[in-house]
Amino acid sequence: MEYKKIGETYYIRMDRGDKVVSGIMEICRSEGIKSAVFSGIGGCSSAQIQTFVPEKGEFETEEVQGMLELVSLMGNVVTDGDGILHYHTHAMFSYKDNTGHHSIGGHLKETTVLYTAEIELRPTVGGHIGRQYNEETGTGFWKF
Repeated sequence: MEYKKIGETYYIRMDRGDKVVSGIMEICRSEGIKSAVFSGIGGCSSAQIQTFVPEKGEFETEEVQGMLELVSLMGNVVTDGDGILHYHTHAMFSYKDNTGHHSIGGHLKETTVLYTAEIELRPTVGGHIGRQYNEETGTGFWKF
């Protein structure tokens, strides 16, 4: 993984074997970024896609593998009251198998780069966005 800051934005190139979400979080920690939004595209080899099931108050995870075209990645990073970074990421992948072309998307837990991923990380300027826990849903939301 390599990245470069131009203005207030970080441009990240991830390489084969890099973990996308972990890489973004690593940059945020090392650069002191408390909140940000990001987007990207790329080619991946595996992905853990999650769907939140409100009745259970938890995520169900499906892992997909193969040549996965990362057609859309978007998410954010926020900091809770204890200074811990949290991410909320969604992604859409397309892939082909012996039955045709398919797509899968949802909450992204993690994905591994097959060829490359190109990510734009935009820190919040002039402040930061926090995170607060919501007991009803069992998840965290933005706190201003």
